[in-house]
Amino acid sequence: MRALHFDGGNLVLRELPQPRPGPEEALVRVQLAGVCRTDLEVLKGYHGFTGVPGHEFVGEVAEAPDSGWRGRRVVGEINVPCGQCLRCRAGLRRHCDHRRVLGLKGLDGTWAEYLVLPAENLLPVPEGLPEDTAVFAEPLAAALAAAEATPVRAGGRALVVGDGVLGLLTSWVLGLAGAEVHLAGHHREHLRLGGPYGVAGFLEGEIPAGDYDLVVEASGSPGGLKLALERVGPRGTVVVKSTFQGEVALSPARLVVPEVRLVGSRCGPLAGALRLLARGWLDPRPLIEAVVPLSAGPAGPARARQPGALRVLLDCRR
Repeated sequence: MRALHFDGGNLVLRELPQPRPGPEEALVRVQLAGVCRTDLEVLKGYHGFTGVPGHEFVGEVAEAPDSGWRGRRVVGEINVPCGQCLRCRAGLRRHCDHRRVLGLKGLDGTWAEYLVLPAENLLPVPEGLPEDTAVFAEPLAAALAAAEATPVRAGGRALVVGDGVLGLLTSWVLGLAGAEVHLAGHHREHLRLGGPYGVAGFLEGEIPAGDYDLVVEASGSPGGLKLALERVGPRGTVVVKSTFQGEVALSPARLVVPEVRLVGSRCGPLAGALRLLARGWLDPRPLIEAVVPLSAGPAGPARARQPGALRVLLDCRR
């Protein structure tokens, strides 16, 4: 099969053996795969990953232990826990010490014609939901997780820092929840995309005065957390979504004196994301920057690295 393979230094289109599913696993024929900021950080050395990157996808089941799955369109949970450790037994399977993570840790990912996941990780795509919408289930689930970390009351004031795909989706979800939502970023054309969801967009230097009950940091850069802590109000919450290769300096007084909660947030509810998409409450297709064939090799991820690029999709179908 064709796949983009990362050896720790270079990303190359290669012919690799088609993966073989184990007894409880499914073989999925990838249709579309996303290129997100975390994937680009992997190519900089994040997690020390080597193999096939990518964790956002929609595909069709080619083989599965239960024949009822075959031919069905699916998305999938990206974490594969061991199921045996103390954390797994405590219900913290996503935080399993021995977990593998699709395209991020110990498991080849989505930038390929085929991938393998445990059948229990699969979720069916609702009938009639287009592939170029379903492929956003994973980032939308992450946005839902940010909103769930500290629900903001209707009429409450929220700020999302970062006008990339995750920041935009998070601001839309908060807007649907009835909050007064401001989105801060660097690209006026991105900021305008929040209008249908009641989100007001501002360049970072133009954010209105006043404290925010909730600030979600989704900038993908060290400066985003600094801005978030400057704008959150006393006893407010900062939810951190960014994952990048690097470190951030943090003064404890920024948290202690105003009694601010700092919350990390990662993956979210895929089933909930699929329901929102199927009901048409969110339309992520304006976030598509380009659809690039897998056969173009590293050109797709290179397009995603361009300043201001939103979501690049890889078309993995022959």
